[in-house]
Amino acid sequence: MSVLNDHDRLTRGATLLRQPIVHPDRSVFGYAVRAEVHDADGALIPESLVEDLADEEYATLDPSTIAGDRPLMLRATTGLLLGRVPAPAASAGIALEVPALLAGLPDTVERLIELRLLGYGLALGDYTGTAAQDALLPLVDVVKVHMGRSQDRLLDLVRRAHQHPDIRVIGERVASTESIAFALALGVDLLQGPMFERHPDGTGRDFRAGEIQCLTLVRLLSTDSPDHEAVVHTVESDPELSMRVLAMVNSSATGVRRHIDSVRHAVVLLGPRQLSALAIASLVDARPATVAALWSVLARALTCGTLTGSDAGYTVGLLSAVAAQEHLSVDSLVERSGVSEQIAHALRDQTGVYGPVLAAVLAHEENDTEGVAATGLVPRDVAQAHLAAVSEAYATATALAVSPTA
Repeated sequence: MSVLNDHDRLTRGATLLRQPIVHPDRSVFGYAVRAEVHDADGALIPESLVEDLADEEYATLDPSTIAGDRPLMLRATTGLLLGRVPAPAASAGIALEVPALLAGLPDTVERLIELRLLGYGLALGDYTGTAAQDALLPLVDVVKVHMGRSQDRLLDLVRRAHQHPDIRVIGERVASTESIAFALALGVDLLQGPMFERHPDGTGRDFRAGEIQCLTLVRLLSTDSPDHEAVVHTVESDPELSMRVLAMVNSSATGVRRHIDSVRHAVVLLGPRQLSALAIASLVDARPATVAALWSVLARALTCGTLTGSDAGYTVGLLSAVAAQEHLSVDSLVERSGVSEQIAHALRDQTGVYGPVLAAVLAHEENDTEGVAATGLVPRDVAQAHLAAVSEAYATATALAVSPTA
């Protein structure tokens, strides 16, 4: 039963949070989705009181645009767990995550056996080693452990889960290089958190040959009135960029009915957003096997663009994600790309016109609702913008993650 009145239902609803689950090499295992509802003061309302709102949000999910070709892990409500609410179908499979509150329900063991027979994957969320949770360990594939606990406690939880050899342990709340290394040292098998690591000091490698043209193109396209001749010259000066531009404009997705051989003509047909995405695809060396990284880059860019209502905001999101993905120095990125001072401030320390939006999107990627609210933005607005961006970014990323000569 929901604690929200009818007016609140019309104005609030649940916020969907989505995070990648990755292997230690950062390749994607799957995507985790959960629903949260906060009161007017931003406090989290217990899941048990607003499960109907979560079920309503889950009913709108399109797994293909949320998880792509990877499994989708959905945090179960009572209705999902007991079969009263149908789970969405996903081509790569659905795993239901059993929260601690539901682990002790009288029918949980029997229902998990039924779900396994139906082909569902099963995960144990919020694992703290309670008797009710331990009773479910023989039935689950995955155990999720919050990495904010003490080292001794975490070692004990990971050890207990690994007593069942088929279980993989997911470490939650990992974002920085240090927290990732800590989780792996404890024996965690998978990581859940933002797609890209946080580098607190903003340092990273310098640029390799061929990357400058990509950044130059992004800078040119981030202005209010891009210099068309400069854009064409930059694309033509890089053979891979030229091939990607021609391949994209001649793909069936663009709807062009005749073959385009001119880079100049292709630049006009694609437009600034598609060209920026192409430049980033070249920079991150996007191929079908690496679509997840490009997908996350574009999702952050689109979210920032939507929340700021500007191409400059899109560029802020794009460059911040590329810096993290490619381990680039932020100062070097700013210097080499030649972006405006406002974009530079956002990238360096999340200040200026676009800084708070970038900070809010980064916090959302970490499922840090309080961090989003601290920027002055409404967490639900950020979550909705991000979820819409995920769908659009997937379509673009899959179209771009091809060989430039294909």
